[in-house]
Amino acid sequence: MNNEQIRTAARKHLDGLTKPVGSLGKLEDFAVKMAEIQGKVVPESGKMGAFVIAADHGINEAGVSMYPKEVTKQMVANFTQNGAGINVLARHCGFDVFIVDAGIASDVDLSQVIGCKAGYGTRNFHEIEAMTADQLEICLANGKQLAENAVTEGYKILALGDMGISNTTTAAAMAIAGGLPAESIIDKGTGISSEMLDHKRRVILESIERHAPFSDAKDIMRKVGGFELATMAGFILGLKGKGCACMIDGFPVTAGAYMAWLMDNEVSAYLFAGHKSKVKGHAVMLQAMGLEAIVELDMRLGEGTGAVIGGFLVNLGIKIASEMASFNDAGVSQSTGKEENY
Repeated sequence: MNNEQIRTAARKHLDGLTKPVGSLGKLEDFAVKMAEIQGKVVPESGKMGAFVIAADHGINEAGVSMYPKEVTKQMVANFTQNGAGINVLARHCGFDVFIVDAGIASDVDLSQVIGCKAGYGTRNFHEIEAMTADQLEICLANGKQLAENAVTEGYKILALGDMGISNTTTAAAMAIAGGLPAESIIDKGTGISSEMLDHKRRVILESIERHAPFSDAKDIMRKVGGFELATMAGFILGLKGKGCACMIDGFPVTAGAYMAWLMDNEVSAYLFAGHKSKVKGHAVMLQAMGLEAIVELDMRLGEGTGAVIGGFLVNLGIKIASEMASFNDAGVSQSTGKEENY
């Protein structure tokens, strides 16, 4: 069956379950999209994994963050000790957590972290291109391999999270270079002052001017990107046709997804926006990709926290489709009139 046929059959299946038609709202929508992703009228629940991909950013040298780059490595250590927000939320939402070093500025313990280092942090793109063409290709290839490995291991829903001091600056530069308006994208990120925001805006716009024009998404990532965000783009591209959904998190992760979308618009078919971040530019990128956020909780932590919350709800939709009794099975009489889906 093609996607339209699966979509129609999945709706018919849901309408035949012991509930008024459409009464579970968006949970039913999630089940239908998962049916399309998996190519099955009744989608299957399975393992869920969250990949928190970390890297450092040379743009931190331009004074765009309140935090030093060392915090990236320190937070990765916190992840491995199950002490961060993503660890708590993933545990209670049913996600396994995997930490990935895509370009932390120092070495980390690879007994607990997946090593995918493309370099020891990107270069300061306010002065020079962020990475080499070879480093970009390493990131994209690493992301695709991570995705392929996860699918092979039986994961049905994969969430992406980020860790990288100054990566909201990188994400904003990528989004603007990708054609989105600067005034709707640049925001404070992690709690900077209004004065620092003005400086951050100036650094981003000067960097865009320095590196323009941008020929395509690869050119954008090479000039103003981040190792973890490029790895995420590769990860998303690597899931195409694999029957697996990808939950994206907040502003930085969505910038990586936006790069993947610029490379292949069809990725939206298997992407879910876990949440709408408090960072204003997030909604703009989601709208560009045709994605609607599952929840809006005024979050701006990152780490994949919003992605696993959204993933939990999507999985509930799958459970409804696959475990709820039909009217026939339960011996329950159906409505005798045409029900309104309101």
